[in-house]
Amino acid sequence: MADRAQAMLAALPGGAQAALLHNRTNIRYFSGYTGEGLALIDALEHAIITDFRYTEQAMREAPAFAVHEITPQAQHNAVAFARVQAAGVTTVAVEEDALTYADYKALCKAMPGVTFVSLEGVPESMRQIKDADEIELLAQANALTARGFDHICGFIRPGLTEKQIAIELWRWLLENGAESLAFDTIVASGPNGSLCHAIPGPRAVRQGDLITLDFGAKVGGYCADMTRTLALGKISDEQRRMYDTVRQAQQLALDAAKPGAACRDVDAAARVYIDAAGYAGRFGHGLGHATGLDIHEDPRCNTTTQAILKPGMTMTIEPGVYIPDVGGVRIEDSVVITDTGCRILTPATKDLVVL
Repeated sequence: MADRAQAMLAALPGGAQAALLHNRTNIRYFSGYTGEGLALIDALEHAIITDFRYTEQAMREAPAFAVHEITPQAQHNAVAFARVQAAGVTTVAVEEDALTYADYKALCKAMPGVTFVSLEGVPESMRQIKDADEIELLAQANALTARGFDHICGFIRPGLTEKQIAIELWRWLLENGAESLAFDTIVASGPNGSLCHAIPGPRAVRQGDLITLDFGAKVGGYCADMTRTLALGKISDEQRRMYDTVRQAQQLALDAAKPGAACRDVDAAARVYIDAAGYAGRFGHGLGHATGLDIHEDPRCNTTTQAILKPGMTMTIEPGVYIPDVGGVRIEDSVVITDTGCRILTPATKDLVVL
């Protein structure tokens, strides 16, 4: 963690001598601390500024950081100002996307004489390339998620509602090692499958349904992301064609995902195939996104991005086809970009599971 903080100091923009972090994900990345408060990183000291509820937690989770407890007389900004003055810092970089205008005004008032500049996404840029420990946690999270898929395939039966299926999936993941869910689980059955981000509801699954499950476990703070679409009983030829189209499109994108590849070209590998199969306009979202401590990170794979894939990036590859009043299919793996291509972190079958 200390090495990450030192690397950020070396990359500070705009003549900044310190970074003041408000974003809890960035605070965790640089310190290990998961509670509330601020992190101040400068050449003199790396510090967590928090209140009595979290001081012991901060000491345990961030042993390389000093912990400063606020008081009624000296709140977060005042303590940060005292530390900045002690270090002789006059220019501080802040996360402009993590501060409201009111927050920024309060910061300026509490720290007179200090110049604030944008951190310009330096933490997020550093987080794009995962180290070996991060990749291992992502692999564990995705392995647990795949086991959850095996479990839920043995649980689903006609008459259960989407919400009942989601609750069982939540229960199983939490009881089998997930620290939490990576995001809100999607269970979309029958015609609801055309809703990319469907909320599990009261619809009961029935024979002939395609059922899309999009879910992930969080392990050690790192987020898995996996989607599979399965069939409940016999499905139509058109439903099967939708599935086969998406599976082939995903494989083409996986083959294209390698270091040096433009993310928009990886997106195009799947999109062109889906369009040519007769589903033009029915794959309306981007192909994927990076995952890590947050479920949605940069870079993204879509039609407009300028990003280039690099070894150590962890991405989702998730094409889909969505037809209103009919349903949808999405297949998603989490992958890590290697020196030669990509390695799938999602050990779950992509053969169509028919229950």
